Amino acid sequence: MQDIQELVKASKNERMLSVEQLTEGIRTGVYDSVILAFTDMQGRLQGKIVHAQFFLDTVLNHGTEACNYLLAVDTEMNTVEGYSLTSWDTGYGDMEFVLDYDTIRPVPYLERTALIQTDLATTDGRPVPVAPRSLLKAQQEKAAALGLRAMAGTELEFLIFNDSYEDAQQRGYRDLTPANQHNVDYSILGSMRVEPLLRDIRNAMYESGMIVESAKGECNFGQHEIAFKYDDVVTTGDNHTFYKLSAKHMASQRGQSITFMAKPNQREGSSCHIHMSLRKLDGSLAFWDEARGERTEMYNHFIAGVLATMREFTLFYAPNINSYKRFAKGSFAPTAVAWGLDNRSCAVRLVGKGYGARMENRLPGADANPYLAMAAMLAAGLYGMEKKLELPEMVTGSAYDAGSQHVPQTMAEARELFANSEIALEIFGKEVVEHYTRYADVEIEQFNAAVTDWEVSRGFERH
Repeated sequence: MQDIQELVKASKNERMLSVEQLTEGIRTGVYDSVILAFTDMQGRLQGKIVHAQFFLDTVLNHGTEACNYLLAVDTEMNTVEGYSLTSWDTGYGDMEFVLDYDTIRPVPYLERTALIQTDLATTDGRPVPVAPRSLLKAQQEKAAALGLRAMAGTELEFLIFNDSYEDAQQRGYRDLTPANQHNVDYSILGSMRVEPLLRDIRNAMYESGMIVESAKGECNFGQHEIAFKYDDVVTTGDNHTFYKLSAKHMASQRGQSITFMAKPNQREGSSCHIHMSLRKLDGSLAFWDEARGERTEMYNHFIAGVLATMREFTLFYAPNINSYKRFAKGSFAPTAVAWGLDNRSCAVRLVGKGYGARMENRLPGADANPYLAMAAMLAAGLYGMEKKLELPEMVTGSAYDAGSQHVPQTMAEARELFANSEIALEIFGKEVVEHYTRYADVEIEQFNAAVTDWEVSRGFERH
């Protein structure tokens, strides 16, 4: 059986860099800086910027490291208690960067800079199981052991503001100026109004090795989406995190700002719909019976698994307090654990046929960690295949009124479902379940201790 990593390597395009090309580029002065980055629990690229000559002389052969507290902090990078991975009691030791040389790419919007994405290992060489990229790779390898390759694409929406991040912070993130002043869904004019930024992002992502499809406006003021071609799940996660970092940075270079919050205001939220399918390792169809022109039993079991685990795995699809504000009736964000054919009111929407046959998970928001969300989705589908779960009845018409199970309405509800999930324990293991339960606890505790603008405006005079 062909190794999945060999398949991934073979699919890389010529705009990515090989080790030899990076080495030659450093020696000839094309590159003077190398970013080494991993993805943390919150879905952010973290790491260090290494001088290129030091990378060549030392890091290339001997590696580098970072403090293991980076997988045990809150959103504001504060160390918090309760993680078995690391603590003051264990001295907050190091973890090793395991450089993935199939991820080397130029960073076109930074001068003479390349980037390498990494996995994480303990100082004695063991993989860190709670690292998001490791979680997804474990599910990718499980699929490969079954002779299958998991493919995915993420549709990531965001809001653009004409205020810099610094100005937005000084104004308390109030009264900001969106890049568009009205609904620009599919509006060419709306896109053209912000096209200098969108075009720069598209071109930079193409130069960095991604396959760019298109850009389009969305419903909220200043809301847009840039779409990229699907790939194997880990490559899609790598592209997603690099693109998210880059879009923010490129906006900041123009004195603008971009947010990937799931629900930044009272209007439409920002989603991260995940399209996923399986193919056999030889590239042939796994989800579609070409002769009969219909879904295979494997596909049906996969969909059933995603639906059966959706409530218990929602923490990986909706990882923040704010995530749950998206789930509102009539918002194009799902509220029902239901599936339908090309039905955007369902959490799972089936589209395409043949090689285009895929399922769209509409639950994740733009704030989702792509590795965790895809790991949950792939694990759930493989679980459905293993258990041969039956696909429930399809929903026709509006799923908002179908009487199906409701997705969790708060992070606290999602936390309880995940923490007590026998399926999550079976699939991910105790260490992972406890780690991400603690992550949820931290977010919930900090939110419950906060005094919000809504409380003050509602109660300052009236109470």
